[in-house]
Amino acid sequence: MIERSEFEAAYRERQMKVSRQLEASGVDALLITLGRELPWLIGYEAMPLERITCLYVDAAGSTRLVIPKLEAPRVRKLDGLELIPWTDGEDPFAILASMIGGARCVAVDDRWLAGWLLPLMERVPRVHFISGTSLLSPLRQRKDAIELQLLRAAAGAADRVAERLLRGEIQVARRPERVVAKEIGEALLEEGHSKVNFTIVGSGPNSASPHHEPTMRTIMPEDALVLDFGGTLSIDGEPGYCSDITRTFAVGEVPPGFTALYDVLSQAQSEARATIRVGMSGRDADLVARSVIAEGGYGEYFMHRLGHGIGLDEHEDPYLSGENQLPLEAGTVFSIEPGIYIPGRMGARIEDIVYLDGEGVHSLNEAPRELLVLS
Repeated sequence: MIERSEFEAAYRERQMKVSRQLEASGVDALLITLGRELPWLIGYEAMPLERITCLYVDAAGSTRLVIPKLEAPRVRKLDGLELIPWTDGEDPFAILASMIGGARCVAVDDRWLAGWLLPLMERVPRVHFISGTSLLSPLRQRKDAIELQLLRAAAGAADRVAERLLRGEIQVARRPERVVAKEIGEALLEEGHSKVNFTIVGSGPNSASPHHEPTMRTIMPEDALVLDFGGTLSIDGEPGYCSDITRTFAVGEVPPGFTALYDVLSQAQSEARATIRVGMSGRDADLVARSVIAEGGYGEYFMHRLGHGIGLDEHEDPYLSGENQLPLEAGTVFSIEPGIYIPGRMGARIEDIVYLDGEGVHSLNEAPRELLVLS
């Protein structure tokens, strides 16, 4: 169990890292509204209201939260965090302008609404605004000890749902995709998740659609079956971290030709887990699995990137894709999920969430990856 004091220490350390990053980048202050950076820094998730909530962090280490007064009781006290409540009838943009009026360069997160940023910019015409997300992303990518512990817990809970499927506790054969998806979601909550983020159940020809929305199609014998599910796991009301796992099965018996396809996919996923190292670019990581699939004769059927970062967001930096030439860093957590999808026939995907350090990749998911048959 993680103590509240450990969370508080982690938030303060993250704030200090941000202040140092601002100073090193020549940026005077950072303003954050509704993005995931807010709970990452202070453990508070703002409601998406028309009333602005904005966190101010400067290069000197000052941290202030401008917040509607009716929302202020929801904010847990943190050492060094100054609350500045505002009431209806007050101008919150005047409050923010007074904080940054003497600044030259201010960073804002990418979730700022135009209806908030434009009024602020009018009040401080001499301030130059830049993207703060690009400053924060390198910091958020490198998970600290608490984040890694939460991601391990979320992955373990998802593994337990996969094990329920293997034990036959969630029946799949001759049942509608939508009903199976509902039961997988219920199992995620029973295994400790705070909420369900998604449950993809793609059977037969639907398994060839990577983001298939479950339907009332009945799952039949000799179907390929792709199950991709995940949720958010939270401890003691702190911001939750995400799980994401995909396993592919055969129903009743293996469809004709499916074993050869799955063998290539399994080799690609295993090769990526064994090969990816610190310093390798996201593009080269993607190429590891893509080359195996191409050599196996299925290159045209791998239609998406190899993986994505995960944390407070289901999808975040770093991305393992052909467009990402940046090196992967120690401390990052991401998915490795190659897929092969033959339109109208069948598809397969194997996905693990992994942690990268100086020794290589360590999988947070341990559910069996071999092709198994469900009843």
